[in-house]
Amino acid sequence: MYRFWLLIWLLCSGASYAAENIELYGESIESCQNVSVAKGGVLVFYQEYYLSADEARYDRETGELELQGNITMMKANTFHAMGEYMKLDIQKKEQHLEPFFLLDKISRVWMSTKEADALKDDFDLSGGMLSGCNPTDPFWKIHFGSSDYNSETKWMNIYHARLHIYDIPLFYVPYFGYSLDTSRRSGLLTPSLGVSSSEGFFFQQPLYIVLSNSSDLELKPQFRTERGNGLYTTLRFVDSNSSFGTIRGGVFQEHESYAKSYALANKEHYGYSIDYENHRFLQEWFGMEVAGQSGLFTDITWMNDVDYLNLEDNDETKNITSNQIFSRINLFYNTEEDYIGTYFKYFLDLSKQDNSDTIQNLPIVEYHHYLETLMDNFVIYNFSVNVNNYYRETGKTAVQGSVDLPIMVQTSLFDDYLDLSYKAQLHGRYITFSGEGDPLYSGHYQSGLYGKNYHTVDVGTYLAKGYDGFSHAVALNAVYLKDGDDYRSGYYKNEEANCSITSGELEPCEYYNISGIDEKTALQFTQYLFDQDGEQVLYHRLSQAFSYDSATERLSELENELEYQINKTLSYYNNTFFNHQRNIVTKALNALRYNDEEITLRLDHLYENQTENTQSVRASYMTGRVEYRFDRHYRYFAGYAYDFENLLKKGAEIGFMYTKRCWDFGLRYVENRRPILTDTASSSVYDKYVYFTIMLKPIGGSEFSYKLGNLLEGS
Repeated sequence: MYRFWLLIWLLCSGASYAAENIELYGESIESCQNVSVAKGGVLVFYQEYYLSADEARYDRETGELELQGNITMMKANTFHAMGEYMKLDIQKKEQHLEPFFLLDKISRVWMSTKEADALKDDFDLSGGMLSGCNPTDPFWKIHFGSSDYNSETKWMNIYHARLHIYDIPLFYVPYFGYSLDTSRRSGLLTPSLGVSSSEGFFFQQPLYIVLSNSSDLELKPQFRTERGNGLYTTLRFVDSNSSFGTIRGGVFQEHESYAKSYALANKEHYGYSIDYENHRFLQEWFGMEVAGQSGLFTDITWMNDVDYLNLEDNDETKNITSNQIFSRINLFYNTEEDYIGTYFKYFLDLSKQDNSDTIQNLPIVEYHHYLETLMDNFVIYNFSVNVNNYYRETGKTAVQGSVDLPIMVQTSLFDDYLDLSYKAQLHGRYITFSGEGDPLYSGHYQSGLYGKNYHTVDVGTYLAKGYDGFSHAVALNAVYLKDGDDYRSGYYKNEEANCSITSGELEPCEYYNISGIDEKTALQFTQYLFDQDGEQVLYHRLSQAFSYDSATERLSELENELEYQINKTLSYYNNTFFNHQRNIVTKALNALRYNDEEITLRLDHLYENQTENTQSVRASYMTGRVEYRFDRHYRYFAGYAYDFENLLKKGAEIGFMYTKRCWDFGLRYVENRRPILTDTASSSVYDKYVYFTIMLKPIGGSEFSYKLGNLLEGS
């Protein structure tokens, strides 16, 4: 019969370790003076440690505990160690284990060495190996000369490390350190490597630095042997419970030979961006005890040319390819009755070497008084004031103010089946100029005053009915718009004849942003279909306007918008505009989406046929992406973008990713067209890449790229 002897709370003698307690269990325990020996199914409990072995010997006088045979040691459910012999010095808090096998339960990384010594939570390991894969036949493993590991901080240092894929040695480093948990700590992030015939060898090694509990810094130095060197940085911070921000910056220095070869406009590319949000800036910064909501939002980006973006990352498909950069700072204070906002808007055209003549909005000040009702909600009105400072370094500048006062009367007829409203819109505007413009137009920039009113009548109904398994809703709406009185003086009167036609093409018309009000009727039909669970199946909108003004076409463009959820996995969207006079479709956007457990598909096509200066300007652009999840390990994907009008391929991608518990491997081929700024104009470069990705979990990995070539093209 299995006998289980129990010795509870064996108190260690000696002043230095009198407070240490050990619980020792075994099938048989023999004690002689200060020495106890347990055999058969031995269990030991010591502080946070749980140990099991075939045999144990404990000396109460020296505080030494020795374990032999099939040793297992666990600490607070965080790691699991095994061996054949272990010596634990309770007094000195030292451990010795041989051979040594340790498994971290959270990261699933294991280490195996001939022997290990530990002092408290610090382990010193002799030569061995580690891996995150199955110990029986690991895909990857790292052999090392020595190592040390802290079981509390989960940080491991590896010396003389050699990476093996199966039994093939691939890489050697004299030292690296990594963390086995997910807590924030300083260290190296995943590097990126590449080879290009034009740029040479590429290497980028990000460094992550924890500055405090609420801030961190990322440094990304990079080296391109045939092109140049650069450094990009990112600072992230949280400065209060209601605010946070990110500051990015970088610089890249071109080699002289590369800059000349591609006729680059700048040999140095640099820029910065600032993103910040504060949802209580009046309360926090100025100590104002206001009842409303205050907010500050910044999205600022500046760079000397577009290559600042092209060079930020090795994977250029992630970069912005637009030549237009928009920065803004928004401040507002909002209550139930009023809204006050100030907006700073800055536009940067990356296709230009000089943006000094670009018109900026610095700032826009807006006041809005929310809806007020009179006569039991029969009369509704609000009030808005807007002041816009149009600024630029060179050329004429302007300050424009406007006032809007809409007054609406509304009611329902025929037992609420028909909604009827009338709105009188009062609008006033004033503009004044400053700065030096073209002397040829000096007499055109006079202060101006503009005022007008117009009338809107809106009649509509909304009907809904339920059926077996679905419901149907229909909305019909008719809006009649008629111009009222019009007053102009100064700039708005003198430039009316030219600017109402050319609309900004001549210099004096840059600030003439008045659009006339045509007498017209706009009809709109909208319908919805909902399934029995209330989910939208179909949305359809059809709108058409009829103009009574002899100077414009009688029929405006017909718009048809459709969104159809065909089934749970497939959806379709279309938005089409038809021009009656030209008898053509002027714009059509089609989007198809498919998503199930295996396949994800996105297909978009945009077609436009517009008229500019009596000339037809067409565009036809298609983008598509498909992803196939073969099983829980393999994922295949492809993407394509093509400009049909210019017969130009904008980009393409095809590849796969293999994922397992302990490692990922991916391969993809990428073609990408990106803009650059040359000495004479904006141009583009068409790149071809092969990307290899390997990730050794949880240690990390890298992405390696090989540039097959690039082609410089004019704009």
